[in-house]
Amino acid sequence: MQTWEFGRTVRRWRDRVAPETVGVPVGGRRRAVGLRREELAALAGISADYLTRLEQGRATSPSAQVVEAIARALRLSDADRDLLYDLAGHAAPGPDLVPSRISASVQRLLDRLATTPVAVYDATWTLIVANAPYDALIGPTSTWRGIERNAVWRNLIGPGTRVVHSPEELAALQAGQVAELRRTASRYPADRSVQALVSELAAGSPRFVELWEAETVAADRDTVKRKVVQHPTVGPIALDCDVLVVATDDVRIMLYTAEPGTEDAERLALAIVLGTQTLVD
Repeated sequence: MQTWEFGRTVRRWRDRVAPETVGVPVGGRRRAVGLRREELAALAGISADYLTRLEQGRATSPSAQVVEAIARALRLSDADRDLLYDLAGHAAPGPDLVPSRISASVQRLLDRLATTPVAVYDATWTLIVANAPYDALIGPTSTWRGIERNAVWRNLIGPGTRVVHSPEELAALQAGQVAELRRTASRYPADRSVQALVSELAAGSPRFVELWEAETVAADRDTVKRKVVQHPTVGPIALDCDVLVVATDDVRIMLYTAEPGTEDAERLALAIVLGTQTLVD
């Protein structure tokens, strides 16, 4: 792999991206023509130091996940994304792999929901991207690495989230997610990452093994599910949680909303303000 060419290409494409087109606020004087290095790093969910080493050719073998994150942050076309994979020494994901691509149409939808808590998951329920209001409500996701980004793991083995479930609700959620993962594994039998995820879940959770072997069929998902989020500052917030499945891209868009004019709407707005704005004395 020609690491210098990968880094040089990322730097060139970073310079051509207007900050406002990717949701980066522009204020005051800017010396950078396009995105600053730290801005791209934040959008891609990697450290600015690592991006610096990539651009300077001092970091070798970026993972496919890092390449995808950079391509997504730069809003690359399919052809440019495939080129970036090639420069990193990876084959671009094909139809036999679980898609983690956010298409231009889905990205436009996310842009229009910039003030609503929204997250996008792939078909294994692994988090692809979450916006700032989602992090403000649910807790920061940018520090999640590897299997920590998988919702099945979080609800079976890991720490969960700020969403409050009764034992019955949690059991139903676990069963539904495992059933969906089984369906995904059958659709993408050649994807080794799915096989690895199933193996890791089986090794860490007897409950997963029980549900997996039961071969339960996923129940029809409710159009809207009422959930309570226990926010550490503003307290409990009762919200509607919608999950929209984009069939052509095989991704799930999760968004939280509150009924206008209610106390929950006020608490949600406050949680987003506290989590996304820097308050100055």
